[in-house]
Amino acid sequence: MIYQSKAKMFLAEDRGLNEMEWFRSLNTFNFGKYFNEHKEPFGNIYVVNDDTLDAGRSLSMHLEEYSYVILLPLMGAIAYKDLSGNDNLIAAGQVQILTIDKGKTIEISNPFDEGLVNFLQIWIRADRMKATKGSYISTYNVNKCLNSLVKISPASLSESSLPFSVSIGKFNGRRETTHQLKNKQAGLFVFVIEGAFEVQGTLLHARDGLALWETEVAEIESLSNDAIIMVIESTLR
Repeated sequence: MIYQSKAKMFLAEDRGLNEMEWFRSLNTFNFGKYFNEHKEPFGNIYVVNDDTLDAGRSLSMHLEEYSYVILLPLMGAIAYKDLSGNDNLIAAGQVQILTIDKGKTIEISNPFDEGLVNFLQIWIRADRMKATKGSYISTYNVNKCLNSLVKISPASLSESSLPFSVSIGKFNGRRETTHQLKNKQAGLFVFVIEGAFEVQGTLLHARDGLALWETEVAEIESLSNDAIIMVIESTLR
């Protein structure tokens, strides 16, 4: 049974593009020079960027809102640093979650002499008075928990300490799962990393996104082998 919910698709082919010779950023929501009236943020999730960075290059970004920043390498590894003293190397199979103050600048680098790195960058608005402050890194293995969603938030953070959760799953073809929302006031943002899925009756291909709200559970079915999906549950306001 498919549960009824409100939804909005964000097709990969319709994403915004901010590009230089050594850097490409594909933007699910409005970002930088890209603006489309139909690509407004989904609740508190206001940046979902699919970034590719050339060897030896780095980029600096300025945050205009107090935010949680999620860095998720998909290919290779990235180096991260900021003025708060955080200086880390994060590889594919790891995730870093940080709180960054309004007006601060972060720097992300490709530490290799050759080859591109690809990573997701997700920014979620945070309440300064309630936010869990700090920098946390955790490691996950989707191959170990095949055909299920794996929560990738750091183990040192309790479920109640963050206003969002991030899960990733790798699936064989024609496997099904569900995501039960823990917060009735939350929304769900689904992003396909590889392969194809059907989510709540909607067909999604690689790098497509789907926002869902006014739902208690989302039904997910993989349509290809080695298909990878990310699910973010977040408060809407």
